[in-house]
Amino acid sequence: VQLQASGGGVVQAGGSLKLSCAASGRTIVMGWFRQAAGQEREFVAADKRGSTYLADSVKGRFTISRDNAKNTVTLQMNNLKPEDTAIYFCSAGSTIITSNLRSANAYSYWGQGTQVTVSS
Repeated sequence: VQLQASGGGVVQAGGSLKLSCAASGRTIVMGWFRQAAGQEREFVAADKRGSTYLADSVKGRFTISRDNAKNTVTLQMNNLKPEDTAIYFCSAGSTIITSNLRSANAYSYWGQGTQVTVSS
């Protein structure tokens, strides 16, 4: 499965961005991770069979949604903060138990990453 992410950019604090990811095949789980400079990759959001999961740091601001017919997943990011600045990676997998959704090692497929920069 190949993943193609798009939608990153530069936005001021309080602004919004939408990231999209298209998969070449069907997977049970699709999600997003991010990696800030000098930091480890961290979980942002995931969708598993319609159930959604969000990192505490983005709850109330980010929304993940999925179009199964098109094999796409979208991350709507509102009220962005400078600490949201990172490279965002689309991820996917099919044999991920729910308790492992927040672990990057559990995902088999990764997109190329898209830069999100939030200025203060």
